[in-house]
Amino acid sequence: MFNAITLSQIFVTDQDEALDFYVGKLGFEVKVDQDLGFMRWLTVAVPGEPGREILLEKPGPPAMDEATASQVRELLAKGATGGWIGLKTDDCRKTYETLLAKGVEFTQEPTERPYGIDCGLRDPFGNAIRINQPASLD
Repeated sequence: MFNAITLSQIFVTDQDEALDFYVGKLGFEVKVDQDLGFMRWLTVAVPGEPGREILLEKPGPPAMDEATASQVRELLAKGATGGWIGLKTDDCRKTYETLLAKGVEFTQEPTERPYGIDCGLRDPFGNAIRINQPASLD
């Protein structure tokens, strides 16, 4: 029936700040940045992964009224919206050091797990991000 997930969404309160973080610090690329009049459609993707984009959406119309958007912004600031992103890397420790040097604040240092090495951070809006180096199956 389906053959791919092409678009995921997370809430951000400032799309320009989101670009600075996701593109400037994490190294994503902008796929679409279009003013639709009623909203700014802004998507980013991992370079070389053209089939999957993340919509960086501001809470508000047309998806919700202002009262609801205010509640979402409050939950977002607390890290309680449930939005999160999982990223894969070949070297979690090196990625951690590179991002740390760019000023990215982590919630967890690289840690060995049965499934590999991973670490955690939050974007400037409260969304959780996990970076994983999968364990070798050799």
